[in-house]
Amino acid sequence: MAELLQSLRGSYLLDVLDILLVAALFYRLYLIVRGTRATEMFVGLAILFGFSIVAQSLGLLLLNRIIVSLQTVWLIAFIIIFQPELRGALSYLGKTRYFRYFVREQEPTSVGELTAAVHRLHRSGLGAIIVFERSTGLNDHIKTGTRLDARISAELIETIFTPPTPLHDGAIIVRGETIVAAGCILPLSRNEHLAYTLGTRHRAALGITEISDCFVVVVSEESRQISVAEEGRLRRRLELDELRAEIARVYRASEDFQEMDLGPARVGDPEEPSDARRNPSRPESKV
Repeated sequence: MAELLQSLRGSYLLDVLDILLVAALFYRLYLIVRGTRATEMFVGLAILFGFSIVAQSLGLLLLNRIIVSLQTVWLIAFIIIFQPELRGALSYLGKTRYFRYFVREQEPTSVGELTAAVHRLHRSGLGAIIVFERSTGLNDHIKTGTRLDARISAELIETIFTPPTPLHDGAIIVRGETIVAAGCILPLSRNEHLAYTLGTRHRAALGITEISDCFVVVVSEESRQISVAEEGRLRRRLELDELRAEIARVYRASEDFQEMDLGPARVGDPEEPSDARRNPSRPESKV
């Protein structure tokens, strides 16, 4: 082993590995600070670092000394001014899949807000369909609705699905911690073997999961039952604690795009009538 380490020290492979690790580190750091106020400071420090290397290579001692002094000042200012961004970056690093097993993971705030929203809709007898975007983009369906880009809150979701608001008769699409759009129109399922008892909301939930890897929560307007759909399969009659666990699992798996198994399909249970069959005088949701 000692001979192997000694041979590696004299090899160019360590230099290549060193360069790759530094490049990967700077790239990940840029991804973390991208879109924040720290981006400009990060680029400025990178420029100073590049000038310092050039000055050292050309033997410009005075210029190099000035640049090194400025680097120290910029680094201190970077830490003081952008403390919130750095704290968030370190928090993000600790939540990555490589390190999250060493810390106790906290449940995202959105899980509680979404569960509370579904509970309010369920209690009030309001129909709803909530789509969680994952690795497959849903921009084509987002364009069919009204763009919101609003932070998830139970009050906002309840307001959206309360008639006669203009956006209640459609789906909301959630991306991470944001409600991207509301009033979105979804494709209906093409499965010819679905039970006739399924209403439009449930067929739309199955339809969008047949063409993407999204996760959908459906609240029935008539029966007040809570259902979830994924990969063209439907699971119905969920309790609130079960729903909370499902939503939390979606958020945990969102970074890795892991496949989730909701168990065998329970599509078309004849015990639950569709919205139209229970109340023929009332049109089905135009999701």
